[in-house]
Amino acid sequence: EKPQLAEVICQLRFPAILSIGAKEPAEFQDAIRAMFPLYTAKQENLPPIPPRIPGAKPEAPAAVTNYYFISADNKWKLNLTRNFISLSTVAYPGWEEFTRQFDLPLAEFIRIYQPAFFERIGLRYLNVFSRSALDLPDEPWRALIAPAYLGPLSQEDVKEENVSKCSVDTELSLDNSCRARIHAGPGQVRLKLPGAAQDTEKKFIFDLDLSMSGQIDPRMAAAGLETLHAHSTPIFQGAITDRLHSALQPR
Repeated sequence: EKPQLAEVICQLRFPAILSIGAKEPAEFQDAIRAMFPLYTAKQENLPPIPPRIPGAKPEAPAAVTNYYFISADNKWKLNLTRNFISLSTVAYPGWEEFTRQFDLPLAEFIRIYQPAFFERIGLRYLNVFSRSALDLPDEPWRALIAPAYLGPLSQEDVKEENVSKCSVDTELSLDNSCRARIHAGPGQVRLKLPGAAQDTEKKFIFDLDLSMSGQIDPRMAAAGLETLHAHSTPIFQGAITDRLHSALQPR
C-alpha cells in the first residue's frame, strides 16, 4: 500500500535500424496511439567518441532522434530510437499490468521494424525509500536494510549523521544469461525542475538493474523479461528487513 518505487523501466536494445530516425514513425504511432496519445520527438547529442589515434580530436557522433509516446495521464512513457525501445512508468501498478502495457507496443514494433535480434534486454527498478512516508522517522537504516547493502552503516557504533557518503555497488551473474547491477545507499533526491522546492530528507536508494545479453530472438523477448522479473523479487526481498517489509504494508 506504500510503494517506494520512483520508476520502473524496461529497455530492449537492437542493432541500429536506420529507418527509425529517417522519418517519423507514423505507422507505429497509429498502432499504439490509443494507449499513448501524446507524442514528441527530440534530437539528442551523444557523448564524443575518444580518438583512436593519440592527439587526434574526439569524434562527434551524429545526433539521435528519440521519439516519445506518452499516456494521457503522463504516468507511462514509451521511447523509440534507432537502437532501442523502452517503457517506463512513475506509477508502477504491478508486474502483470506493466507487461500488459508493453505487450502491444512490443508486438507492433517487431511487426513493423522486424529487428534481427535483441542485443540486450533490461529491467530496472529504482526504489527510493522515505522514512517519513513510511512513518519510520526515527528508525536507523540498519533496522530497515540488510547489512550487505549498508557497508559501514550496518555497524551500531557508526552514526548516520556523521556519514556524508556511503554506497554499495555490486555486479553479479544470476545465471548463465542474466546479470544484475545494484547501487544501494542513502542520498537526497534532487528535482531538476527550475525553481522547484528541493526535498531535504535523506532517503535510501536501491537501484536494481537486471539484464541479459546476446542475440536474443525477438519471439523470446517477453520470456526474457519474465526471467528478469523472477530474479528481481528475491533480490528485493533479501535487501529489506521484516521491519521495512511491514512498513510497506504488503497486500
